[in-house]
Amino acid sequence: MAAGSSFTGGRLEHHDDASPTPDWDFPAPLGAQRVIGEFTMADVVTVPSHLAVPEVRTYVSAKAVADLVDPAPSAPAAVDERGRSAQAFVVDVVVRSGRTNRRVLVAGRDSYATSAPLAVEATDRILTGRTRTAGVASAGALFDAPDFLRALSAQLSPCVPVSARG
Repeated sequence: MAAGSSFTGGRLEHHDDASPTPDWDFPAPLGAQRVIGEFTMADVVTVPSHLAVPEVRTYVSAKAVADLVDPAPSAPAAVDERGRSAQAFVVDVVVRSGRTNRRVLVAGRDSYATSAPLAVEATDRILTGRTRTAGVASAGALFDAPDFLRALSAQLSPCVPVSARG
């Protein structure tokens, strides 16, 4: 893959060179997985819009990208009474400050079945005035993150600290 963006040195950087493809050590049971680095996602813009951070880098599983670009994709098969698929996802975040790393993750099942309740929860909070700011803002600036994640607990596992390394 080529062409992407990262937030580096306090500004958005675009690049046309090949993206790195390291292995990422996910917590068990996933383990090491090939990822595509500097895969541009909204986080590159939204995180620095409400947090004073010098750098944001995003990675996505190479398998997820292969599924997205498959010329003959198949629809996920429902495996439960709610129509959800068996597809699992993990959002794994590592925050570095000096020599200290903090790592948290959120996991869930069927990302498509999770995105609808997420959109409904955000809309309900906006319409009922449960926001921390007004106007154009990222979700992180609009909502109390722990409370928002708790509201989605039926779709997501709790945001659990995985490690803290110095």
